[in-house]
Amino acid sequence: MQTWVLPVLLGLGLASATGLRTFLPLLMLAVAARFGLFGVTLNEHLAWIGSLPAIAALSVAAVVEFAGDKIPAVDYALTVVGAFTRPIAGAIAAASVFAGLDPTTAAIAGIIVGAPTAFAFNAVQGGTRLTSTATTGGLGNPVLSVIEDVLSFGMVLIAFLAPLIVPVVLIVFAVLLFRLANRLRERPARAG
Repeated sequence: MQTWVLPVLLGLGLASATGLRTFLPLLMLAVAARFGLFGVTLNEHLAWIGSLPAIAALSVAAVVEFAGDKIPAVDYALTVVGAFTRPIAGAIAAASVFAGLDPTTAAIAGIIVGAPTAFAFNAVQGGTRLTSTATTGGLGNPVLSVIEDVLSFGMVLIAFLAPLIVPVVLIVFAVLLFRLANRLRERPARAG
């Protein structure tokens, strides 16, 4: 049982972070695995994530995603594409931390843990972005993007350093994002 608890919690943390940023959490996971940080051990069949070519590719992708998400219209396209890519990234990240399991079991666990978690956080992000675009004409989106960058980075660190509190942090993040979306929706009603 204990062999499942920490990978599930770490997978949840990584997947929620991929729901906000596709490549940053994967990059952080790759670097942690490559350099033996935070005790991260990858499933042997997904160990390629910690390879230097993967780290280089993830670095480029993370920078492009980071910069592109600050540009109006590009940020919307990234959110739309993210509805497909982020659940996949969440499943890969979650599956990779099930070290010691056979590849099929790790993949199934990654899909069960990672895909829906990443999809849920991406859906909340998309709703918040749409509301921000409607209420600020997109001018508030770069600010939201920075907040999402910080949340994604922070969630990965929490998953690495204190995986036992991941469920509590996820609930707090979900409530905060929900409240932020509601505030953005209420603005036009107050202004009118």
